[in-house]
Amino acid sequence: MENKISKFVFWAPRILSIIFIAFLALMSLDVFTEGASFWQIVGGLFMHNIPVFVLLAILIISWKHEIVGGIFFILAGFLYIFTVFINVDDWKVALTWSIQIAGVAFIIGGLFIFNWIKKRKR
Repeated sequence: MENKISKFVFWAPRILSIIFIAFLALMSLDVFTEGASFWQIVGGLFMHNIPVFVLLAILIISWKHEIVGGIFFILAGFLYIFTVFINVDDWKVALTWSIQIAGVAFIIGGLFIFNWIKKRKR
């Protein structure tokens, strides 16, 4: 039973972060608009995918060093909430909107930290 839990704790944050990063990359496809030039689309895709590239680099590092993934995914969630609160006038809308995205980052970060703690106990 302990072995199954250890495998789940190991794989869950990695699989969730891959799905999360793919979801964020999918949201960048809104740059394809009628009348946009090739370079406008390329620039828009690059700008929208900067968080994806950063989170992908964090995932690669945290594959071996879970504490890095734990800290940076949680910080990414707080950064997203902060940027949403700056750009939205109604704080209730900002809170419900940002928790949907940042909450996933918090869960992933928490799972990475839990895995790191579990590994250090062994």
